[in-house]
Amino acid sequence: MSDERKRINAIPNPKYERGGMQSYASMLKKYDFAPTTEGPYQKIDEVKKGVKKLFQKKGSPPPKLLARIDEAGKPGAIKAEDEQNDSMYLCPVEIGSPPQTLNLDFDTGSSDLWLWSTELDSKTKKEGAKEHKIFDAKASSTFSQVKGSTWKIAYGDRSTASGIVGTDNVTLGGLCVEKQAIELASQLSPQFVKGAGDGLLGLAFGAINTVKPKPVATPVENMILQADISKDQELFTCYLGSWRDANEADHGESFYTFGYIDDDVVALCEAPPHYEPIDPSKGFWQFKSESATINGTAFPRPGNTAIADTGTTLALVDDALCKSIYATIPGAEFSKKQQAWIFPIGTPADKIPKVTFAVGEKQFAVQKEDFGFAKVGHDMQYGGIQSRGDSKFDILGGTWLKSIYCVFDQGNRRFGACQRVEREQNLAAPQ
Repeated sequence: MSDERKRINAIPNPKYERGGMQSYASMLKKYDFAPTTEGPYQKIDEVKKGVKKLFQKKGSPPPKLLARIDEAGKPGAIKAEDEQNDSMYLCPVEIGSPPQTLNLDFDTGSSDLWLWSTELDSKTKKEGAKEHKIFDAKASSTFSQVKGSTWKIAYGDRSTASGIVGTDNVTLGGLCVEKQAIELASQLSPQFVKGAGDGLLGLAFGAINTVKPKPVATPVENMILQADISKDQELFTCYLGSWRDANEADHGESFYTFGYIDDDVVALCEAPPHYEPIDPSKGFWQFKSESATINGTAFPRPGNTAIADTGTTLALVDDALCKSIYATIPGAEFSKKQQAWIFPIGTPADKIPKVTFAVGEKQFAVQKEDFGFAKVGHDMQYGGIQSRGDSKFDILGGTWLKSIYCVFDQGNRRFGACQRVEREQNLAAPQ
């Protein structure tokens, strides 16, 4: 078994352009939380004809819709160009017999495996064929449709993706998962059409899978059920490239492994993995994170939790912690126009705070090289740590994940983290 397992290289998304507001909008949409900061993205009462009747329960407040407020104060729909598929990396996955290779977004913040497919209408297929590989179920001898099953992903701006469900062989890192449920798109909102990659592979738990009438097992759950991975290695890991050059290009190898921890990577970290229990019933890789530090000063956060999400780029925490973090950076300010904390380009490393977030009782730092996310004009940059709005938990995406080697131990129901070293030694990461 071990000689079949190999890394799945995560390829930098060639269409990805760093945009702070666009990434924030994507996270607002995905997690459907209401902003608590001033700016263009807000939750408003939905007043479209018929919508109140359809969505509102008797005696409940009007449903809220994520909208973008223009300079005149008029709310409008969030358009495809206002956000982005928040995937900086795409991973090749073989599906079907003979195998069709699709580049998918590996996302620990969701649990659906959905694909661009020939089930889409001719117009969408024609538009998408230029940018996407489209899965053809009829060309796979091992595909079987699951009669009566459907799926639908719906986000806070009412954008949706939906379609039919089938099973087929899915190969990940040398491991073939037989009769894995796959969700074939027959309808995609414009936001999905504009997105990168050929679909999404969710790596959270089946509790949040959207297939009806009954949720389906995720690929990792099936690896365990089918004994594709050994009992003591019922896990997957994630290593994301961690530094950028002057042209904002990401460097350093990025990859996932299934069924084993890469000892060569652990050897380059400060210590072996530190683990914290998670509750699979919540669906997410959610763990206790009851403290943070800023330049060594502790900030207790009683009862706080965080999720590790490879499908998003920013790190979102509560407003008070955001304010305290940026108060330590000379020239940092909150921009209502950007709806974000920004700080000067060229800020010396010794003026960037050392910020850590807890995994259980142990702190893990954000590497300073990843603190700035995107340019804002000529002089300022969008911070990689921003407000989580009224979300009840932190959402820790690429800004933080690039500083650690992540172990998603599904069999033991725990999340593990290894602190990676600073940039100079990261350059020596295995190639």
